[in-house]
Amino acid sequence: MTGCEEPKLPSPFAASDMSGQYAQADFHLRDPAGNPRSLADYHGKVVVLFFGYTHCPDVCPTTLADLAQVMSKLGKDAASVQVLFVSLDPERDTPQMLADYVPAFHPSFLGLTGNAAEIKQAAQAFGIIWQKRPSSNGNYTLDHSAGSFLIEAAGRRVLLAPYAQRADLLAQDIKLLLALRQKP
Repeated sequence: MTGCEEPKLPSPFAASDMSGQYAQADFHLRDPAGNPRSLADYHGKVVVLFFGYTHCPDVCPTTLADLAQVMSKLGKDAASVQVLFVSLDPERDTPQMLADYVPAFHPSFLGLTGNAAEIKQAAQAFGIIWQKRPSSNGNYTLDHSAGSFLIEAAGRRVLLAPYAQRADLLAQDIKLLLALRQKP
């Protein structure tokens, strides 16, 4: 009966469509001013969601710099996008640190935090794995999942862009998601 099935067309997105797994995922965290935040606060915008920590030596600053490039490529469409950086390190990532660090990459970027249980719940909702790795100097790093979630303005479609995805491909995917919000 394979001849009678609907043909599967290739995805127009460069990122992987994870809608089946994460379409209902959400978070309940706080911004640096202490305001409660969830995905519903950004209804009507495409949300780019990234989990990391401010002391990260490579993946996190690189991702935020790449996302700043994406915002430049989007031009006026950037106003319809919200980049959210969720801290996996509430011990060190104070609200003030997030308020200083995250918008340094782009003024519209916002850092989110919470207590350990809230962060764990948000990370698990999106399948994020992380582990503390002590270093020889008494400090620590976090090994963590890397990738950025692109969440459609209505929240139904969720894409996962891999770490180091080219800025032009991310911008293209975001523009496609923005175009979807125009349709019923």
